[in-house]
Amino acid sequence: MDIDYKINAPVSAQTFLDLLKGSTLGERRPINDLECITGMVNNSNLMISAWQGDTLVGIARSVTDFHYACYLSDLAVLTSHQRLGIGKHLQILTQQQLGPQCKLILLAAPAANEYYKHLGFEHNPRCWVLDRNQTLN
Repeated sequence: MDIDYKINAPVSAQTFLDLLKGSTLGERRPINDLECITGMVNNSNLMISAWQGDTLVGIARSVTDFHYACYLSDLAVLTSHQRLGIGKHLQILTQQQLGPQCKLILLAAPAANEYYKHLGFEHNPRCWVLDRNQTLN
């Protein structure tokens, strides 16, 4: 299988949406909100994409300062292309774009929680999430 990896290549919101729908990540992303999906793509500052011909088969979408912290917002691979090393390669290419002190941070999907351990990630139980719909006291 010939996969072409690209750094910060243009990805349309619809192409990204199609990938999300074809991966397990679509269950936890706002796939019915094209405006939000468009904002997600347009405001990422590091995207590593995996292509088979003209088909987007995987993506690592991040927001980073490139020196201290990189939040890997989405690591998605089409279900038909999973277990082929694409996700691992996307993560490696992401790290290669970062400075030597930059930490790669992500929130694991429940089904993928164990996946990151074998890639060398360390589990950190100190993550907190505040949903926009929650009010601050």
